[in-house]
Amino acid sequence: MGRLLSLFFLSSFSLALLLSPAAALPLSTDSRWIVDETGQRVKLACVNWASHLEAVVAEGLSKQPVDLISKQIGSMGFNCVRLTWPLFLATNESLANLTVRKSFTRLGLIESVTGFQANNPSLIDLSLINAYQAVVSSLANNNVMVIMDNHISKPGWCCSNDDGSGFFGDQYFNPDLWIRGLTRMATMFKDTPNVVGMSLRNELRGNKSNVDDWYRYMQKGAEAVHAANPNVLVILSGLSYAKDLSFLLQRPVNLTFAGKLVFEVHWYSFSDAYAWGTGNPNQVCAQIVGNLMRRAGFVVDQLGYPLFVSEFGVDQRGVSVNDNRYLDCFMGVAAEMDWEWALWTLAGSYYLREGGIGSDESYGILNWNWCEARNSSFLQRISAIQSPFRGPGLSEAKLHKVIFHPLTGLCVLRKSLLEPLKLGPCAESDAWTYSQQKALTVKGTYFCLKADGLGKPAKLSIFCSDNTSKWEQISDSKMHLSSQLDNGTMVCLDVDPETNIIVTNTCKCLSRGNTCEPGSQWFKIVDSTRSSGATTSFNRLNSVFDFFGQNILGGSIV
Repeated sequence: MGRLLSLFFLSSFSLALLLSPAAALPLSTDSRWIVDETGQRVKLACVNWASHLEAVVAEGLSKQPVDLISKQIGSMGFNCVRLTWPLFLATNESLANLTVRKSFTRLGLIESVTGFQANNPSLIDLSLINAYQAVVSSLANNNVMVIMDNHISKPGWCCSNDDGSGFFGDQYFNPDLWIRGLTRMATMFKDTPNVVGMSLRNELRGNKSNVDDWYRYMQKGAEAVHAANPNVLVILSGLSYAKDLSFLLQRPVNLTFAGKLVFEVHWYSFSDAYAWGTGNPNQVCAQIVGNLMRRAGFVVDQLGYPLFVSEFGVDQRGVSVNDNRYLDCFMGVAAEMDWEWALWTLAGSYYLREGGIGSDESYGILNWNWCEARNSSFLQRISAIQSPFRGPGLSEAKLHKVIFHPLTGLCVLRKSLLEPLKLGPCAESDAWTYSQQKALTVKGTYFCLKADGLGKPAKLSIFCSDNTSKWEQISDSKMHLSSQLDNGTMVCLDVDPETNIIVTNTCKCLSRGNTCEPGSQWFKIVDSTRSSGATTSFNRLNSVFDFFGQNILGGSIV
């Protein structure tokens, strides 16, 4: 079992997260940010762990010991789990008191019983509600926070319009029973510090959906949770499968408490059918992000609340064009907006899903046996957004820019004046400025980014007044950084796939074609207050230029 942790790549950010001290709990909100008791930002970088299916047991416990799973969550850089639960676990005593062993047996899951007995013998004869508590305790012991998510009412896979759990008044969704269930769970975990939030209901949907009932019941649910446990964040999802919060623009939520409210949204490639695979990636990214901001993203800047992207994810096998293009776009926006988020999903497999026993989960970050990463490069890629770029208490450096590459999750950096610009960990990135004249300059120096020719490495120069040092954010996606060569040729910043060196090439995918892949040329200029990795050699040369004065350089330094 001990070999499990060694199978995961620990990026510099993941390792830092693993070794960093725990947040000073409980959490609260400071405008759009989530902060701890000291006022320092805590970014929720979570993974979903399903516990709402028919067995009503956290998935994977027949494959690995609960403590090992909790440890590996932290080792992969996640500081939080969105732990799902079905309403009936809190409102149906017969179900809640059923033992894990009996729950599996009644479903015919004999292999799961055997595996569970081998890996978690101390849990197999606990009641389902006590087993849920044991998972929360294991996560606490491993310094992992928990967001408890009421995912569905009747245990099973979620979600559809006609599953009886979509909206208040549906077959399995009695509002009064729901509030009693929320109250019970909030009370049960009142003295459990690592339970930092409660998501009131997952993916409201269906024909009964309406705004008036949303306000009526979600406000009641929020008040009930806060009254039972004033320590937790209260997280509200919108309508249309957690994609629409637009009604908040006309009508604010009216609650008796403040400093605890968070809104959540879900965003997958399939949220927009097959648009990513059939359209031009630049146009699709722009259109979908525009819709997302109008329907949900506005709560950050216009309303001043944190936004928790509580579900996003992709096929970890990398075989879906739809998913791959969506992920490139998602990574750019997630870095730029610095959202809280929760990846779907931890599960490599399920005990029982929609009638299938032991079914594989291609979205799972673990493989079918829960013993190794399904795609370790994906974990490396998302490590860049597991740490906050900015926020209260995170002013290691003055506000600056980093040049983020969504396809790789890396940033543009230069380790010395003798080496070309390359991609590398964002923790090592130089601090940049982006001027009104569109110059990208290493902050505190005279060195700007400059195009040197088609197919050639981009370079740093002190001559920054011509077109080759102006970088326009072009294309619908605004993720191409374009400059113009001396001969008038337009080029875009790109990455050499063999060397990771930053080069300039002909701009991709600016037309309406749907077969091109612009990912290597997508960059985001992201605000950051992380400490800068600028090298001392820049500072030494900068002082030389200061000594001789700008006049020697013909006034070309900016």
